[in-house]
Amino acid sequence: MKTLVCLMLLGTAFALSGPNDRQITDPKSVTSQQNADAKAVPVEDLFFTRLISDAAWSPDGKAIELSTTLTGRANLWKVEANGGWPTQIAQSDERQHEGQWSPDSKWIAFTQDKGGNELWDIYVISSNGLQLSNLTNTPDVREQAPRWSRDGKWLACIVKPKEAPSYNIAVLEVATRQLRQLTHENDPQYTWSIVDWSPDGKTVYANRGDLVGADADIYAVDVISGKTTNLTAHSGKSSHTGSSVSRDGRQILLASNEKGGFENIALLDVVTKKMSWVTDTQWEAAPGEFSPDGMRFSYELNQDGRGDVYLSDRNGQSRKLRMPEGINALEGAQHFSPDGKSLMLAHAGSNTPTDLWIYDTSTNQARQLTHSALASLTPENLPQSQIVHYRSFDGKTISAFLYMPFNLKRDGSNAAVLYPHGGPTGQSEDVFNRTINALVSRGYIVIAPNPRGSSGYGIEFQKANYQDLGNGDLKDDMAAVRFVLDTGYADPKKVGVTGGSYGGYTTLMAVGKYPQTFAVAVDLFGPLDWFSMMKNSDPLLQQYIVSLLGDPEKNRAIYEDTSPSKYVANIKAPLLVLQGENDPRVPKEETDQVVDMLKKRGNVVDVHYYPAEGHGFAKRENQIDAIKRTVDWFEKYLPTGAGAKTASGGR
Repeated sequence: MKTLVCLMLLGTAFALSGPNDRQITDPKSVTSQQNADAKAVPVEDLFFTRLISDAAWSPDGKAIELSTTLTGRANLWKVEANGGWPTQIAQSDERQHEGQWSPDSKWIAFTQDKGGNELWDIYVISSNGLQLSNLTNTPDVREQAPRWSRDGKWLACIVKPKEAPSYNIAVLEVATRQLRQLTHENDPQYTWSIVDWSPDGKTVYANRGDLVGADADIYAVDVISGKTTNLTAHSGKSSHTGSSVSRDGRQILLASNEKGGFENIALLDVVTKKMSWVTDTQWEAAPGEFSPDGMRFSYELNQDGRGDVYLSDRNGQSRKLRMPEGINALEGAQHFSPDGKSLMLAHAGSNTPTDLWIYDTSTNQARQLTHSALASLTPENLPQSQIVHYRSFDGKTISAFLYMPFNLKRDGSNAAVLYPHGGPTGQSEDVFNRTINALVSRGYIVIAPNPRGSSGYGIEFQKANYQDLGNGDLKDDMAAVRFVLDTGYADPKKVGVTGGSYGGYTTLMAVGKYPQTFAVAVDLFGPLDWFSMMKNSDPLLQQYIVSLLGDPEKNRAIYEDTSPSKYVANIKAPLLVLQGENDPRVPKEETDQVVDMLKKRGNVVDVHYYPAEGHGFAKRENQIDAIKRTVDWFEKYLPTGAGAKTASGGR
């Protein structure tokens, strides 16, 4: 096993730097590294490299459950905590997530949908994989986020009927399969999520918050009566979201943006309802969980799209785990070993796929537990991302991840691709991105910005694109294109754009509002028209749109001005559109519209629909096909020297 000595810093979590401390990057300081062995990465290698998510440590300490795509489907597996080859627990053509061990380590609860429709059911399976039961079996209701009570008799979860706009809290008796809803949300702009059980099983703690994370509170919900008690009542709008309850039931670990709109870690006294702060930072902090003995807790700190993990005691003394640069995160709600001496972490980087690591707090060493990458995908063969900062049109500082291919000449001849993220309240992070790696290894410069509206930079920045979608945030993206051109590497006539979901929306807006800039585009399931989205998409997403644009009747002009449909007539770039047939968030009607409109105008446009796929493609063969179509489209209409060399192979 690979071993990494992890130094740790001990001390009170003092005030850290934040977004205001970012320094503007000189475009001319950007360089392309030389690598004589550089070559196009085969798409198949990217997708036979496994993805890992939703890992959980068994209460007996022997095994770790994880959802991984080892077989091309996101199914449940387990691996011995001491290391070894993983064993498949559940096998399905459908995706399985959110695995949680029962307190006796005999069962695992998890969620599974059908064909990407996001109508999740809760299942339980024995730890040896021999007994499997669907506990809910409701084709038109989502049941998600199962959380065992400490006696193992109940599962707390969230529920949302297909036509409902909000999630609510429910409890499910495992033996009888009887589900009882505890909360009944009346405001479609608010929804519920699980925090944890009280030690005595009489209370479920839950978060109730708006859809953009600006206003939220933690509630105690009585399991028998359903009575709710607000533990973080406040005036105005601020967010308080819990994640874990201490073993003695006295404290809740949470994040709050009361400190100037920036997420910080705090401890909430359940009885007095008073908070004690753990961090004071303008970066984004996220709570983890309490250790089994309740004396320590974990949390994450997201600094400009890169993440670190911290340990702290209940007096606020914090220790930072020194892991490799990239994203270091806490996977799931069961990441402490039963004795509390070790933590399970997930590590990923731009040239390193996600793997699980075990950090031993007594020896200050971490060992890599899983090895997801194929042998061909060594970090040395993939360019590492770099964070750059630039000024946008109104002086705002914008961060972006820039990916420079190997061996480029600074002669203004190279192709560049804008890669906008989803959301819009999402963030480009320093993770292993298959699309980006496929393009960069073929000679395309890629830039992935975090424009206004992105999370990770405080609530004011996140709300800066309110009722202004596809305008200010798109100008931030266009400033990213200008940054790439200013490096001297890229040709202004060789710029493309691709993205998924809101990134697909941005792609359509970019080629519609700036038709002279883009030579090619690939849109993955992006919204075209906000009015049709309000008619056809999932009700929760409809309310999310309202939270971003306001009431559709009162603000009709805003909905029209921010819809790509208004600008379709301007599109000149050849456009490829990829869409899942079962997508509940951005239904296929959106893709149908844009393709029909462009075909009638005689534009170069192509489309491919994936059956039994939802919002994003979960099946390996479809993922491979989508990336191959994307690469082929770019190489046809925006060829690079590297692309020309690999046109007949290496894909």
